[in-house]
Amino acid sequence: MATMPPPSDAPLLRHSPARVHGRYLVRPPASREASCWLVGFHGQGQTAEEFMESLDRIPRNDAWLLASVQGLNRHYANRGQQIVATWMTSQDRDLAIADNVAWVDSVLDRLEAEFGTPRAIVFTGFSQGVAMAYRAALLGRRACAAIATTGGDVPAELLALEARAWPRVLSATGAADAWYTPARLETDVHALRAKGADVRSLVFEGAHEWSDAFAEAVGEELRRIEGV
Repeated sequence: MATMPPPSDAPLLRHSPARVHGRYLVRPPASREASCWLVGFHGQGQTAEEFMESLDRIPRNDAWLLASVQGLNRHYANRGQQIVATWMTSQDRDLAIADNVAWVDSVLDRLEAEFGTPRAIVFTGFSQGVAMAYRAALLGRRACAAIATTGGDVPAELLALEARAWPRVLSATGAADAWYTPARLETDVHALRAKGADVRSLVFEGAHEWSDAFAEAVGEELRRIEGV
């Protein structure tokens, strides 16, 4: 059989939606009423289980429900058996953003069905999960009381939005973070304040990490929300 020559024109690219199942962990509040939710998004190559340990380090009272949401893209780390997750890549970026926001909305729908309507929601994220915290707050169906992030910048496309008011923001990084440097943090702070956001920034001793200092600062934000 003769070998066919390669076609000279590129194949047509198409997209089709698919239904997938994701994972999230919930730590119900110690009290009966889950009046406040702290919803967290892990960094690249982490899991919901790993990030729940980070959320557990945040001081809080017994009214807070914790939810650790895992990215939909799972893979094995370092050719081993450890399963980790990421939120997205640059491929089909806009579609991935829409999928991720819809995924978070569905998680919050299930939380509300199980635990009731919250009085306040705080979104928090680390590294790659920072973008998800901002997108959940600005693109998701539910308004939030605050965003608390460390080790990642504000998605540029959100700074062009005009429709929704920005919630209070706590943005942090380590003094030795080589990726999200204190200078990048300062740039984001100026951009957020130009959008009218009430921003508090923190530079802690450390690098690209979820630090005790940041956990304490988030705890302060939770106490402020409790008193509102």
